[in-house]
Amino acid sequence: MNRDDLLEQVTEDILAHVMNGSFPERELAQSIKPEQLDERFEEYELLLDLHFILKSDVVDFVRDLSTHLRSLRTETRTTSRTRRGAVDGRIDWNETIKKRYSEHPRDRSIFVCNNRTVDYDIPENIVLKRLVSIIHTTIREAEAYLRGEYDWVRETWKGSTDLIDELQRIVERNVHIRRIRDPDAYEPTERMLTTAADSRHAVYREAASLLKTRERLFDGDADAIRNLLEETAIAPDDQDSLFELFVLFRFVATLERMRETQPQYKTIATGRQEVARFEDEKEIVLYHDNSAGDRELSFVAVPDEGAENHSRTDKVQLEAQSIAGDYFDREFRNHTGRPDVIVLEVVSEDDSQHEYLITEVKNSTNVDTIRRGIKETLEYLAFLRVNEEFVFGPDEDDYFGSGWNGLLVTQDLDDESASLEEQSENPVTILQASELERNLERILREIL
Repeated sequence: MNRDDLLEQVTEDILAHVMNGSFPERELAQSIKPEQLDERFEEYELLLDLHFILKSDVVDFVRDLSTHLRSLRTETRTTSRTRRGAVDGRIDWNETIKKRYSEHPRDRSIFVCNNRTVDYDIPENIVLKRLVSIIHTTIREAEAYLRGEYDWVRETWKGSTDLIDELQRIVERNVHIRRIRDPDAYEPTERMLTTAADSRHAVYREAASLLKTRERLFDGDADAIRNLLEETAIAPDDQDSLFELFVLFRFVATLERMRETQPQYKTIATGRQEVARFEDEKEIVLYHDNSAGDRELSFVAVPDEGAENHSRTDKVQLEAQSIAGDYFDREFRNHTGRPDVIVLEVVSEDDSQHEYLITEVKNSTNVDTIRRGIKETLEYLAFLRVNEEFVFGPDEDDYFGSGWNGLLVTQDLDDESASLEEQSENPVTILQASELERNLERILREIL
């Protein structure tokens, strides 16, 4: 599948699962955020705002903001006040005579004075203030990254440290911005946005347009989400996260179809990567990019110290681990990497039977990369442990499970994969991206 196909499918998945509140937004945020960002940006809305301010038209808006503020539009209001013995403003003699005649006969100390005030709180300025506030708040959260050397800010805020400083000065010191009241939580209203969009002043039209773009993004508009993924979320030369997200959604959709029920979606917490749980007579738990430590799962690749005979490779590994432990006075353990997707199924009646499907995802058509993916999937199966006990074995022929416990998903090759029947003798099944939709249910049924 090429990038456009992946974007199209992932956009549909986000609309179907994330934006209706069923799929945990934090899981999506983890998948589309630049890896350098800290945990604050696993909050979905903050991450969306970060990508929003990375858009070139937002940067251009900030670059021109100082000039636009010189011609900020205001309205003049005239207010009348009755004064006794003093004059405060311009005397309105007509109203003064009426006031004296009707309410204060023969009192020549009464004056009605008109005062003109400049009103900044017009609809267009409320729209402008909201946009500036969103950009400023997001920059404050991400300032350390925007000033750093990261590919995902190249050609946006990159090299524009003075632009960040200029925006901060505008917000904190510009008299025009400061005179505009802070918008209420529900503002700007649709009427305010319409007024700004119809303004003769470009700054208001641009502000309304950008706020509507952000609104569409938060509402789950398909084009807005596609643009987010295409322009700012995933680097053009790195589709790995996008591909992993595509595979994860295939699991979710297939399990929903098979179980004919909605799963319980979990909020991601530190050290716990459970995405979805299906509960019936059997319990199925889907994890993403984690060894499911809260289930006491691990992938410990270490020879059995109690074995009578070791190969030369095992002996080297054990001795190296022992020497390092003595030298540093600590215990070392050798772990494999972590698979991208784990499907964990538990027979809930007595909690004594467990079955697993370990899936490795390789966004590649390179032969060596796929060979490495096969090796890694076999390692995950061979070294999978629960409560420090190997899941598969102890016989050598059983190290990799029943033959249906390992799955490798790759990008599309020129030739189709062998059929599931033809691969049934292998401990790892290989599927290409375009084959996953039609074959995943069959594999899951073998596990369930």
